[in-house]
Amino acid sequence: MKRNLFKLAFALLVLCLPISCSEEQDFDQFDDLQVTPLLVSSIFYLESTEEFINASGTSESFYSEDVNFDAFNEQFVAERLLEGTIIFEVENTTSKNISFVVEFLDETGNILDTETFSIEPAPSGILTREVAYGPTGKSLDILVATSALRIVGSNLGDNSSTSSETDPKIIFRSAAEFLFELQ
Repeated sequence: MKRNLFKLAFALLVLCLPISCSEEQDFDQFDDLQVTPLLVSSIFYLESTEEFINASGTSESFYSEDVNFDAFNEQFVAERLLEGTIIFEVENTTSKNISFVVEFLDETGNILDTETFSIEPAPSGILTREVAYGPTGKSLDILVATSALRIVGSNLGDNSSTSSETDPKIIFRSAAEFLFELQ
């Protein structure tokens, strides 16, 4: 008798389970979802000793390089960019006045934008510059069309002085923050 009662209770439980505590699933929730990730990345890092700068002379640049920047070469990514910030940081412990020019280049080498930095000799501290692109800054089209960055460093001082700092050098680095809308 207990066995039949157990079977009956189990059958009722199985029959009631599908209608208990379940609700209709809404698989269209993705349409309501708005995701705006912030991506952070390093772009370039340059370090040069005072000895190298002195050896380069004053009439020419001590550093010149084109850095690949194809962050937005995919149309899908470029269309979803909401805003961006490029952060430049320069630290000079040399006895030199230094100049850096950063040119934003398109695929054909045309200059889209330019950032110029004049750095005093040590002790100059750390120079930080944030350049905004988007609604509160420069046009987003500059970032989207940029294919390379040209960085040129020039010695505006002499080529014989030396700093009293230990291991004098110039450090120039940059990073970027980009805000996207995925949906």
